[in-house]
Amino acid sequence: MSNSVAEQSAAGLADLLRGYSAEVTSGDRKSIDAATRMMEPGAEVFIASHHDSSDRQVLAAAHLKRAGLTPVPHVIARNIKNLREFDALLGRLTNEAGVDRALILGGDRDQPAGDFSSSLQLLETGMLGKHGIRKIALSWYPEGHPRIAAADLVAARTAKLAVAAQAKLDVTFVSQFCFEPAPIIAMAKQIRAEGVRAPLRVGVPGPASRAALLKYALICGVGASLRALKERPAARGMLAGETPAELLTEVARAQSATPALGIQGVHFFTFASLAATIRFVDEHSRAGIRA
Repeated sequence: MSNSVAEQSAAGLADLLRGYSAEVTSGDRKSIDAATRMMEPGAEVFIASHHDSSDRQVLAAAHLKRAGLTPVPHVIARNIKNLREFDALLGRLTNEAGVDRALILGGDRDQPAGDFSSSLQLLETGMLGKHGIRKIALSWYPEGHPRIAAADLVAARTAKLAVAAQAKLDVTFVSQFCFEPAPIIAMAKQIRAEGVRAPLRVGVPGPASRAALLKYALICGVGASLRALKERPAARGMLAGETPAELLTEVARAQSATPALGIQGVHFFTFASLAATIRFVDEHSRAGIRA
């Protein structure tokens, strides 16, 4: 690779990383503390709760807010029993933690805890606007969803955008992670062909061991690109660690070549290693400045 091409690649990656977001779990105190010490003021920190109590999620959001960061709690339809519980959760997040945005998900539990089974149903309640939440993130799946047909994903995306527009909600799409750039770029093109204009954020795993990546890929139902990780030379993962630099460089090149893709940032799944992710971003941001 020539120096000029390498410099352009470094600059493109640094630009894509600008304003990145990262994800922690509500009980991961180590990563939450790393966020407060190392992330830029105002940075978005998504808070996954899984099956934790809402108390822990509210406390984590409040802690991040006090530190000058922007908490983005996961609000999961299948974990919520009824409208009253949803109303109470949003009230606590906004009143106790200053939350003004959230990631709205259907959830992956087989049986819903109560009345809700999809993110669309949560949007249709009107509760988000009632509590002053005007910015939402919705999911997209570069490799498809293991339980939902592709046509159903398109229909759900269209319906959610229509409800969000009526409620005057500002939407960003954040993707599930994968290990290759091609599915990300192809799905971004498909979403734009549907007429969707909301910004897209690419979800990627932060730096982690191959064992950790394989573990979480299986848990999260990541599909075909898992083969790419398995087929890499073992020494590369064991000795150097796995980072998303190559993947994100290819995505940045595609965005530069086709600005209409609208890929406007990166979201990191950090797998309890947020500090390593922040160091990765800092390193490549500095390299982009030098380029």
